[in-house]
Amino acid sequence: MLTTKQRAYLKGLANKLNPVFQVGKNGVAPTVTEAVDACLEANELIKISVLNNCDEDTRDIADQLSGRTRSEVVQVIGKKIVLYRESKDNKKITLPKVN
Repeated sequence: MLTTKQRAYLKGLANKLNPVFQVGKNGVAPTVTEAVDACLEANELIKISVLNNCDEDTRDIADQLSGRTRSEVVQVIGKKIVLYRESKDNKKITLPKVN
């Protein structure tokens, strides 16, 4: 579980990111989940864009993806989702310490 300070730190890092995935009218298909899972392992922090033709709620998509990939939803703004999961092998991000 991320603290407020850690979440704010990750939001700052996410500002510079471009979306690496798009979720469209098919919603969260198993292939999308697998690709997001692999990308989280490689990068730890990713941004996902939800297309306008998607009927599902962006927050619901974020919750589905975080549940299936065991990641944390950092933020949902409009049609953008930011997810974080600490990598087992490619640790790149050092979170602020919990007091």
